[in-house]
Parts: sequence; C-alpha cells; structure tokens
Amino acid sequence: MDRFDRGANSVLAGLSCNVFLAAIKIITGFLGNSYALMADGIESTLDIFSSMVVLGGIKISAMPADENHPYGHGKAESLAAMAVSLIILMAGLGVAVKSSFEIMRPHHAPALFTLIVLVIAIIIKEILFRFLFSIGKSVNSLSLKAEAWHQRSDALTSVAALIGISIAIIGGKGYESADDWAALAASGIIIFNGSQMLRAAIKEIMDHAPDPETEETIRSIAGRVPGVSAIEKCRMRKSGLNLFVDLHVEVNGDMPVRDAHLIGHQVKDVLMATNLGIADVLVHIEPAKATRGY
Repeated sequence: MDRFDRGANSVLAGLSCNVFLAAIKIITGFLGNSYALMADGIESTLDIFSSMVVLGGIKISAMPADENHPYGHGKAESLAAMAVSLIILMAGLGVAVKSSFEIMRPHHAPALFTLIVLVIAIIIKEILFRFLFSIGKSVNSLSLKAEAWHQRSDALTSVAALIGISIAIIGGKGYESADDWAALAASGIIIFNGSQMLRAAIKEIMDHAPDPETEETIRSIAGRVPGVSAIEKCRMRKSGLNLFVDLHVEVNGDMPVRDAHLIGHQVKDVLMATNLGIADVLVHIEPAKATRGY
C-alpha cells in the first residue's frame, strides 16, 4: 500500500469513529442535561467535516503532474490542513461563546450517566490521535497531523467536560455551572491547537524549509556518491506528502561533461530511492573549488 492510500484509509477509519461519537455525545448530552457534552458532540460533528476535507486534500495531492501543474497537486494537502485549522478555531470560538451564555443561565446539573459516555469518548479519541499522528508522521503529511491534533483537541474537550460534570454532580446545588466552565476552558485549548496548526499550514504553503535534519540527511547521501566533491547548496520545499530538492553538486572541473552529467543522474537516483518522499531532484553541476579556473 503506498503512502497516499495509507493516509486516506486512516482518515476513513477516523471518520467512521467520529460519526458514532458525535451521535452518542449529542443524544446523551441532550438527555443528560450537559451542555459540555453536547458541545463536545458538536465538535465531533465538525471532525466529520474536517476528515472529509483532509481526505479530499490527500486524494487531490495524489493526482499526477499535468501541463497546468508541472509540480503536481501537493499543495492541496496543505490547503486541507489550513481548512481543518480554521474549522478548529471556529469550533473553539463557538464553544467559548455558547458556554459563556450558559454560565449566566441557571440550569440543572448534568446526569450521572453522561460521565460513562465521556470516558468511552476520551479513550477512543486518544487512540485515534495516536493512530493518525503515527500515520501522518510516517507519510510526512501535515494535514493528517492536523487531523490527529483535532482528535486530541476533542479528547481534551471531553476531559474538561468530565471534570466539569463531576464537580457539578458532586458539588450539588450551586455547582451546576461547573459543566459550562469546563466547556469554556476546553475552548481555550481548542483555539490554541487550531492556531498552532494554522501556523504550520501557512509555513508549508509559503515553502518554508523542512527541518535541518532532513537537509543534513540529503547532503550526506548525495555526498557519498562517487565523483561528488561536495554539496554546495541544498534547497528543499514540501508539496503535500512529497519533497522537491534542488542541489548544487561540485565535481572535478576537469572531467568531461558527459561524466559530470552521469554523476548528476546518480545523485538524483540515489535520493529518489530513499524513503524521504522525494518526488524530484534538480541537480546543478559545478566545478569543485580546487579546479575552478576563475
């Protein structure tokens, strides 16, 4: 199974779980008089939409390059990550506004059975986070990582709701609003995570350089190719699940052009064969400093 299929299948698994959780949370929150649980369910409903956005982004980014998109469609994955981030931010703001109104409005304490649903939801969401983040890291997908953190945000919302409902139930009369204060606290966590993800998505769209460790790995692999004297420049940009690499490779300036050209192809081939997700390598051959005649 290739990297795109692994990413798409993991999103589908998460989407199925979110459909189930959203329905259970909203119904239980309504019957159990818990706004925090209903807000949690609404966030799970948004998770369904965000999963569909991520899935669409991965599917589009997997499309091959064409005449109008010579570098492929990888940026669709970054745009999906940005969309998910904005969804998270809007969800956080919505929960904050609604919970603030609920704090000022007298109401009954939540029912005890709402705690059982929350515990189940927290366990499922944490499993989903670890699963999606692991896949996102292995295929180098920003949108999958964003989706994973979306699941973690949902789990944190559930934890806050669990604490608030517990206080409301144990405290009794006068503590009914603890449920809503918990939802308000959770909204802050959601907004923070959404802003962090949005920042990462913008960086990727703006061709922010990948981590220095990746550059060092590429330089090391290319530098070991026979005939390579040094790697002068190494530029990278991420597009979806793939990397595009530009290298300035120094070779003996006295060797025939044909031989230097062959070395350039060998550098490209060895990098393309790695598991770094490199889609293309552009190699510029330069004479080594010791053989330059200028």
